[in-house]
Amino acid sequence: MDIDFVVPWVDPEDPEWQDEKRKYAAGNPYGDSEERFRDWNLMRYWFRCALKNAPWVRKIHFIVWKNVPDWLDTSDPKLSVVKHEDFLPEEARPCFNSSLLERYLHLIPDLSEHFVYFNDDLFLLGPVSKDYFFKNGLPEDMLALQPVVANPSNPGMSHLFLNNSLVLARHFDKKSTMRAHRDKFFHFGYPLIYFGYNLLELFFPKFTGLYSVHSAAPLLKSVFEKVWEEEGEYLRSLDKNRFREDTDVNQYLFREWGKLEGRFVPSNVTRHAYYTEISEDDEALVRLIKNGGKRVLRPDVKCLCINDCGGVRDKERICKDLTDAFDTLYGTPCSFELK
Repeated sequence: MDIDFVVPWVDPEDPEWQDEKRKYAAGNPYGDSEERFRDWNLMRYWFRCALKNAPWVRKIHFIVWKNVPDWLDTSDPKLSVVKHEDFLPEEARPCFNSSLLERYLHLIPDLSEHFVYFNDDLFLLGPVSKDYFFKNGLPEDMLALQPVVANPSNPGMSHLFLNNSLVLARHFDKKSTMRAHRDKFFHFGYPLIYFGYNLLELFFPKFTGLYSVHSAAPLLKSVFEKVWEEEGEYLRSLDKNRFREDTDVNQYLFREWGKLEGRFVPSNVTRHAYYTEISEDDEALVRLIKNGGKRVLRPDVKCLCINDCGGVRDKERICKDLTDAFDTLYGTPCSFELK
């Protein structure tokens, strides 16, 4: 089983990219906020972590607008540099919207059927086997229902989750789906809270929302193709969203579609995933990185998400803290870096 990795990145200092962004960004404070595009100078560590902890990966597809980091060796056969023009239709370009990019991942040239999608803030902190992401040719994942929360501090995500659920509800009847896959809704390895959510959801006739783990996403290209076959007209209508909009759907739609079809192996994928947000107080995060994800009396962290939610004042100091922490275990350049 060949497995590829996919990760997007943008150089916010590129003058040509900045000029293009200014042409389309007027009146979009949600999609054009600083943290959407801010670079923490950690991409080289993303590659070092991926190659060291998942040496079996067939190919890494690195999505860029046009230019790549000046330290990147693009000649490595395991690296595929994918520009927006290589897979996004002309109607969807220029694109400054990660949700739009995610809807077209299946069109990446030479992408394998089995692939794992990362954001550039998701790092493999420890060794993983292919079975960590896929077993018997299917993604390892968790089918959990959860109400969409009306979050006024981040309304965009509330819209996104609801939009995904509305599309899924057009194709899957909740009660019959839960009956058909009861063993996957009520897997005894799931965290108790989501086991409980699934029990409570039996009392609601319609989907109130689905929970996707904020971590690396194991995906099937054939599921993307199926969703596009069924919902292509609707998905193409969203191409006008150059920046994130309240009308968007994202890769969670495809991930949940496959799970509702039963095309996954149930597993507690939250066990080795850890989500945190960048803040002025980064002591615990730095310690976790230096320890390679190892924790006392808790499972080791295999996949770490360091989310940029804005509100950070001392970026220079935090950036140095994080690079110094990664240098502890990942200070040696990988084969993707120029000598």
